[in-house]
Amino acid sequence: MGDETRGDVSSPEDLDEGEVLGRSIRDARRAKGWTLEEAGRAAGIGRSTLSKIENNQTRPSFDIVRRLTQALDMSTPQLFLQSGQSGISGRRDFTPKGEGEVKNTPTYMHELLCPELTSKRMLPYIATIKARDLSEFETWIRHTGEEFMYVISGELIFVSEHYRPLPMKAGDSLYYDSGMGHGCISTSEEDAKVLWVSLE
Repeated sequence: MGDETRGDVSSPEDLDEGEVLGRSIRDARRAKGWTLEEAGRAAGIGRSTLSKIENNQTRPSFDIVRRLTQALDMSTPQLFLQSGQSGISGRRDFTPKGEGEVKNTPTYMHELLCPELTSKRMLPYIATIKARDLSEFETWIRHTGEEFMYVISGELIFVSEHYRPLPMKAGDSLYYDSGMGHGCISTSEEDAKVLWVSLE
């Protein structure tokens, strides 16, 4: 239980990616009331490995991050971003239509694109907006970085804590600070579909 008494005095701006990821996973685990053993068992990883991830002592693979976010019901796609510092150049990753990495949340269905590249500074994904009312969100969605959103089909309302609700339709686009609380609800007969690109 030693990790439970550790103080978190740094602001998010002072943390690197590993610390942000570790803190987010630890917060999600505590929100569920799980011990390291319980969370590790649910995600299929060892207690010591989870402790090292939470304390930024190791860099987890994409698969481990995915299993943790699923086990802990973490809905923020930004958590799938790994370190963008890499000496490798000329990389590529191709995703055939409809074959992205699917992640369901109560309000969105995300299809992560090009998921094999874990060292990248942006995260592209297609999202189907399942939410139809703000009451379906437990709280604002917020995370570090910036986001670009392009409406592929349908209509929706983008809501945020600093602006009036913004109706959007196919072809509309939006760029915003993702640290600002936000969310989307579909207003068309079919669920709206958007392309999102999350940036560090």
